[in-house]
Amino acid sequence: MMDDEDIIGDDEHFIAELHIDEASLPVTSVEMQHERRVAIFDLLEGNAFRPESSESGPYAVTLSLEDGKRLVFDIIRTNGAHRGRYTVSLVPFRRIIKDYFMICESYHNAIRTATSAQIEAIDMGRRGLHNEGSRLLADSLRNQIIIGFDTSRRLFTLICALHRRQGA
Repeated sequence: MMDDEDIIGDDEHFIAELHIDEASLPVTSVEMQHERRVAIFDLLEGNAFRPESSESGPYAVTLSLEDGKRLVFDIIRTNGAHRGRYTVSLVPFRRIIKDYFMICESYHNAIRTATSAQIEAIDMGRRGLHNEGSRLLADSLRNQIIIGFDTSRRLFTLICALHRRQGA
């Protein structure tokens, strides 16, 4: 997977606006809404994103969930020109997301009682799962949308934030 700077070749291809279709999401707490806002902020701070058929950007992207099984990217250029609707099955992500939530919980619990070596080991596992989810996302978007590794990581974080349910 390439670095974000290497994938596009210019600075026009990026997400300038990201909207979430709140109607397609589960009910969330204030904390979970904050987590989503932070994930969106991080993504917008730096990303490289180009639908295969698009010659120029930047883009406004609306993300939604269909049937809880598909992530939908509705993409327009910021000037209003439609660039496409792309879907990704989330079924292959279920195990990774579940494991990621479990290891994040272990990490937060370990901070209180574990040694620094134990915390570091758990964090390495967390980063490994995050990278696995990021690679799966980039592979799932292959032939539709070109994204770099950093963008894929930020989008995977957002996918996890979209999946976190009340009480999770």
